[in-house]
Amino acid sequence: MPHVAWLRRTEYLSRENASRASSSQDIKHNQDNSIDVSRDAQLRDIDASFAAIESSDLASLRHPTKPELTAVEAFEIFPDAEIWANAYDLFRFSERPGDRPVDVEDPRLDCAVLRPMEADGDHFLAYYLTKEDEDAIEFKRNRLARSPDDPPEDEPTHFHFVRDYETVKVEQEVPNEFLLVLDDGMEDEDDVDGKKRAQARPKGAYYKNIERKMLLKKKRVNTYEAYGDKWDVVKLTHTPMSAEEAQEREDALAEVVDPLFPLARGDADADAEGEVDEHVAGVNGHAHNGAEGMSESRRQEIIDAVDVFGEE
Repeated sequence: MPHVAWLRRTEYLSRENASRASSSQDIKHNQDNSIDVSRDAQLRDIDASFAAIESSDLASLRHPTKPELTAVEAFEIFPDAEIWANAYDLFRFSERPGDRPVDVEDPRLDCAVLRPMEADGDHFLAYYLTKEDEDAIEFKRNRLARSPDDPPEDEPTHFHFVRDYETVKVEQEVPNEFLLVLDDGMEDEDDVDGKKRAQARPKGAYYKNIERKMLLKKKRVNTYEAYGDKWDVVKLTHTPMSAEEAQEREDALAEVVDPLFPLARGDADADAEGEVDEHVAGVNGHAHNGAEGMSESRRQEIIDAVDVFGEE
């Protein structure tokens, strides 16, 4: 609409002109303060952030929404190599699962079994728990004590069907939520299996990303619904990993433990676009496609990568 002064009240017109003037000044100010996003600038800002934290007083750091709370201890943040090869989904229930009141402790809930199901084109999850608390506690104790190469247990743990749950909402990308373990860097003298960690990791906050988030609610019972393979009991044991599973885990773990991972990933992308190089070294120095060595130029590239990313 064209600006017709006599159609407008003068107080509105003066406010509009002032708003336009302010907006023009803001735009000019933003143009003058351009942000340097070059690689050198980013490295400089990262180094400055570490220096600022090291020189700051913990007592001066306050909670963003609860100012009465102040920081008392600082932890360096690391990826958690002990669980990095695992994939984690976060399940939220519309109400507490199981058959016990909210105020009653239930040690079975953190080792429940969720089994994907399908009936008449409808996809949902079957939920299983152990009958007794002692069974769940023993199962968790044995799971923590086991090594990936241990043979299966003599007796399986029985998980009994409780009910079905349907998915209300699924978030395929969860960029801002993580599993976080605060480790004081000290080993437990009395571990579950009588063993100690092969190498004590330093004090720090160890994180692992969450793959998906799901909101579940109880599925309405339909007596006429046809289940293709409903199980009343799941008998669960641990079996050793196959060679393919072990390699898959090693590839996933290389992201945080192998200093040559960025180089290997770049080569994999290049091979996917063009011809595969039989002399490219794989993760942890294993050659792909039966190659027994590598060219001198390739060896020099790896040396350069170690210089850039550092050795573990």
